[in-house]
Amino acid sequence: MTDTTVRFQGGGKTITLLGTAHISQGSIDEVKDFIEKERPDMVCVELDQGRYASMKDDAWDKLDMVKVFKEGKGFLLIANLILAGFQRRLGNELGVKPGAEMKTAIETAETLGIAYALCDREVQITLRRAWARCRFWDKSKLLGSLLSSAFTREKFSKEEIENLKKHNELGRMMKDLADYLPPVKETLIDERDRYLGAKIWNAGGSRVLAVVGAGHMAGIKAQLEKIAAGTADPGVDALDQIPPRSIPSRIIPWIIPLLITLLIGFSVYKLGISSSLPALGRWIIWNGGLAALGTLLAKGHPLSILVSLVGAPIGTVNPLVGVGLFSGLTEIWRRKPRVEDFQAINDDISSLRGIYRNRITRALLVFLLSSIGGMAGNIISIPSIAGELLK
Repeated sequence: MTDTTVRFQGGGKTITLLGTAHISQGSIDEVKDFIEKERPDMVCVELDQGRYASMKDDAWDKLDMVKVFKEGKGFLLIANLILAGFQRRLGNELGVKPGAEMKTAIETAETLGIAYALCDREVQITLRRAWARCRFWDKSKLLGSLLSSAFTREKFSKEEIENLKKHNELGRMMKDLADYLPPVKETLIDERDRYLGAKIWNAGGSRVLAVVGAGHMAGIKAQLEKIAAGTADPGVDALDQIPPRSIPSRIIPWIIPLLITLLIGFSVYKLGISSSLPALGRWIIWNGGLAALGTLLAKGHPLSILVSLVGAPIGTVNPLVGVGLFSGLTEIWRRKPRVEDFQAINDDISSLRGIYRNRITRALLVFLLSSIGGMAGNIISIPSIAGELLK
């Protein structure tokens, strides 16, 4: 046993948890050596089917961007790509692909004829559960953290990456995350500890090796002990469900559209149509103009910029179809993703230049920045319209 392994025995099973850092050459070597020497009955890895597929060259070929925008999954895909891009950027500095130790575990198991299981929860479910838990302020902080990680150029040494496998260093990082965003920490760490523990328990085999991120080792071991003692449910169905939206979360998207509509309606009633036109015009300029500016900053197609300008007011009145849907679909229509865009997306997401070059990520950037611009325009224009009524 080493300081990166934890062993659990119970319920007729011996489960070894091997903690890794996801962009560590040392972890890759340790995983391969352990499987070859110990020859477990089952190898479990901290991967879901989607992330495992994304490691293959043809995984992005099946991505339907039109479907992504129409189903309202643009923000989820952006969050997923930003997180993947951050890890890939660090991995590029060290010459290691993110998750390579997980892929090595699978390949080594296949070579030796050992069964393996993908034991993590689908990342889309995890992100949607995290988002559902967040209040408005937490969501703002989460988006800010994601965007800052997308554009940061902080560099890490090999020694710092290897330190990620040390429990004391990870404990400090987990505490920082819990203090900054408790709901996100609950979903990304605590829930997944329970999920991984249950899936590892149910994977089969009496001698099991579980290759997991070092930060999950203590939580998974605690879950395995509870399952063995009969104090925890070994199922994962509840953790695979998307919680229903709360009443406030369903109401809030309609507040600004309703407020603007009421202000404009009251302005027409009080001042008359002709006197209300300047306030109405300022709202259209702020709302549509900032949405168009966001599309311009994303280097969107000229038609996408025009659609953002015209579509933002429509998206405000009916938030079920935001301006990002209009601009994103237009961008995909005018600049259809090429085969090379799908093939290069894993590399392109690791740099700002690559994000702009790739037609898939640029369409997502158009979607994001036009949406942010439209929201900013609404917030700015409300005091302007209200000011007209107070004159």
